[in-house]
Amino acid sequence: MTAKPNTEREATDAEPLDLLLDHVKRSRGFDFTGYKRTSLERRIAMRMAAVECADYLAYLDFLEVHPEEFAFLFNTILINVTAFFRDAPAWEYLSEEVVPRLLEARDDGGPIRVWCAGCASGEEAYTIAIVLAEALGEAAFMERVKIYATDVDGEALATARLGIYGAKQVEGVSPTLLGRYFERVDQRFAFRRELRRAVIFGRNDLVQDAPISRIDLLVCRNTLMYFNAETQEKVLTRFNFALAPDGCLFLGKSEMLITHTDLFRPVSLRRRIFSKIPRATLRDRLLLTTDGNERDAAARAIRESGFDASPIAQIVIDANASVALVNRQARELFGIVGDDIGRPLKDLGLSYRPLDLRASVEQALSERRHMRFGPVEWTGPGGTATDLEVELTPLISGTNLLGMSIAYLDVTLRQRLRDELDRSRAALEAAYEELQSTVEELETTNEELQSTNEELETTNEELQSTNEELETTNEELQSTNEELETMNDELRQRTLELNEVNDFLEMILTSLGVALVVLNRQLQIQVWNAHSQELWGLRSEEVIGTHFLELDIGLPVEQLKASIRQALQGEPDRTELTLPATTRRGRTINCTVTVLPLAFAADEAASGAILLMERRTPADD
Repeated sequence: MTAKPNTEREATDAEPLDLLLDHVKRSRGFDFTGYKRTSLERRIAMRMAAVECADYLAYLDFLEVHPEEFAFLFNTILINVTAFFRDAPAWEYLSEEVVPRLLEARDDGGPIRVWCAGCASGEEAYTIAIVLAEALGEAAFMERVKIYATDVDGEALATARLGIYGAKQVEGVSPTLLGRYFERVDQRFAFRRELRRAVIFGRNDLVQDAPISRIDLLVCRNTLMYFNAETQEKVLTRFNFALAPDGCLFLGKSEMLITHTDLFRPVSLRRRIFSKIPRATLRDRLLLTTDGNERDAAARAIRESGFDASPIAQIVIDANASVALVNRQARELFGIVGDDIGRPLKDLGLSYRPLDLRASVEQALSERRHMRFGPVEWTGPGGTATDLEVELTPLISGTNLLGMSIAYLDVTLRQRLRDELDRSRAALEAAYEELQSTVEELETTNEELQSTNEELETTNEELQSTNEELETTNEELQSTNEELETMNDELRQRTLELNEVNDFLEMILTSLGVALVVLNRQLQIQVWNAHSQELWGLRSEEVIGTHFLELDIGLPVEQLKASIRQALQGEPDRTELTLPATTRRGRTINCTVTVLPLAFAADEAASGAILLMERRTPADD
């Protein structure tokens, strides 16, 4: 991945982190933009300090050069703090109150689907498996239950699939349940394999991926608190879709859903268990009917008087959209006079003020359906501003359309109360969200501290183990040192003895008064005494290891080749030759060379040859 052009990085102070998050999303598919900003800044700062990067842009460059750093960054951001039966009272309520009702509603033997979202290393997924196995029995559990456990952290999912935990990790499981649902593996505990098949682990990004559907119980504990309010709303909407109509949502102790009452209602707010609220559906509105064939004049008079005295401004038009009736409230509100009765509605100012009704009236009459508009603001003759809702209601007798009632409902007080209620609700929701955010932030910090503490404990244990290994190694080194000192003393003693033998051998070789050369089977010189050095002019260190026949000295060594070969074969016991030679001083002499086989025992093959060289012509120097 190449770095982005520098021109794109010349941004405001708030943009470098966005650039970093965008790079992570594009290169690795992780979208952290929905996470709380302060938490992200704090966690990323830890990695920046670890790799010694001064700012976000420097860290972005570091990621581009060192792609292996992504794994460390994700492990730092995705805090995997979880435990078996975490928050025990909530799990107790779930197992004693919620699960029995859930199973009672599923008494037909059908499948039970559970989604454990944000399962981390799997402890909570296996906890709900234990709860359901206890309630159903193992046989029914394996036959009916499917637990879908998801997370975005691949390493955590790999650990969860193994289902093997240390003694400290299973502290929340009672000894009875531990013995029933876990198998001992060395010093660790493995969730039983046949029960583990009911738990299916997979990657799912709650922000980006589609939810799992038809879920009876959704467990998502202390995961939402890492998201900002907008992302929480998005995830909760998906949870609402995922749950079955009578499904339950089980959250963490810091997640209350106070501001999401349109999606979930509390079953136990204290234990953070909620039930789904189905989405509202459209319902047919009821049509108002009236009897257009009233024969009783007294009843008609009463009706007309009641109509005129109604506190709601109302106008009735006939099937031709002409004004038929106007009550007192409408006359006062809109200034309608007696001459307006019988006129087409479209000729009155009322037809387009405070709301244009002309097209709507024609549509309502033709389709014979109720319509409602507003609220709209209207300033009456007295200059008083009023909020009105307008209702168009067709008047139908049997199959005959008689006309339409146009009612103007004064909703000024209601609207003001609603506005005030909306402001109060918004302020309350803001306060609740701020409180919830604070609680979640505290819980996030607590989990980060818990994670850091666990890391420190692990580091301390590793250091302690390393210290013990170092102490053991130190003791071993001390013992080895003592052995080496003993061996060194023995070697020193043997060296002294060898030196004495060498001195003694040198003394013997010197006392012989002749030049002596010892060869191995490869004809390499092993011994070259002082007389040889004096006779031929080559020092011992110059010739040791040299092939004898390659020597350039005053002696014709090639003529000794056959005798040496015979000596190496052990026959005869000795050979003596007299050869003309030249000493190191240039003196011509006759040199008698005696060739002897070198053998450690009479019955052994010769391991080399001994050459004794003695001059026959007296030296003149």
